[in-house]
Amino acid sequence: MDMMAMVSTMLASQQGALQSNIAATLTKQNMDMEKSTVLTLLGGAGQPSLANVGPGVGGNLNVTA
Repeated sequence: MDMMAMVSTMLASQQGALQSNIAATLTKQNMDMEKSTVLTLLGGAGQPSLANVGPGVGGNLNVTA
């Protein structure tokens, strides 16, 4: 194997590793975004979500009469 072929192989390997790292980072960011969306719709931290209700639902109720 000549020197240029070895250098070319090493550069291709480094490029492949870089692409794999970028793909893993983007996949993790997408998964985090999807998780955030699901938690928002389901009311993540023990608080019910009002994302899918009509206007005025869930507001303060004045019960002094």
